[in-house]
Amino acid sequence: MMRLIKQASVLCCVLALSACGGLLKKGAPPAPVTDSVPNPQVLLLGEVVDNVQGQRLRLAELQRRVAAGWRPVIVMEQFDRDTQPLLTRATRDCADPDCIIRVMEQPGWDWDQYRPVLDLVINYQLTLIAGNLSRTDASRTARDGMQWSMSPAMVKTYLSAPVPADLLQGQRKQIQESHCNMVSDMMIDGMIHTQVARDIWMAKLIRDQAPREVVLFAGNDHVRKDIGVARWLKLADPQLNVRSIGYVEQGSQAIAGEFDLTQTMAPQSRKDPCAKFKAK
Repeated sequence: MMRLIKQASVLCCVLALSACGGLLKKGAPPAPVTDSVPNPQVLLLGEVVDNVQGQRLRLAELQRRVAAGWRPVIVMEQFDRDTQPLLTRATRDCADPDCIIRVMEQPGWDWDQYRPVLDLVINYQLTLIAGNLSRTDASRTARDGMQWSMSPAMVKTYLSAPVPADLLQGQRKQIQESHCNMVSDMMIDGMIHTQVARDIWMAKLIRDQAPREVVLFAGNDHVRKDIGVARWLKLADPQLNVRSIGYVEQGSQAIAGEFDLTQTMAPQSRKDPCAKFKAK
């Protein structure tokens, strides 16, 4: 879920955590990688949210598959799940991506990056599903626990047993690194709850589309096999054919087993997201 840190407030980072990401080094532009594996039941496509090259490579991967006849449901982190009725009407009635963007009024995203995806949805009449927690749900989840927004059936499916310790530790590490190791002990548990709840909701919404095939557009941390949506999908349905592609800036630290396929790209030029913290 790798947006630049926009505010020094840790609480704001809780609410926008799905888009936060690690600090990455610069390097030479790598060559595009094309996935040669056939279409899975679920394809998870990650992102570094502000990396223009990565967004284009990810779009090209989906365009290639759709042009060959694939018609998956598209789940997008960029839309809050409680806006689904409005999103359904917008994709049905709008003739262009700008109309969908205008109707949905989802702030905090660079919609220039996602306009081509919405164009693909309209041109091929693909089903579009909102996959994220709302800010209100994220705030309540941070305060009251990861099960707060979930029905008893969801809790039974995903949280009947304690969340695995390695998953929680992986989330803790990712959150600290993506927030410049400035998250207080008082705040981090709530941030972990929010991130895990996002991943469980995305997994639930993906499984709701069965038997149709699904593509998820979300931040790299969400599509990780070890701590993200893929982990929860396998917990709920071990037989599900899930494939994850990470879009990672060259020079970033890779963790074995994060993704099935890693597409590297040149780092995006950006200001140091830790500068505000360093100035304190």
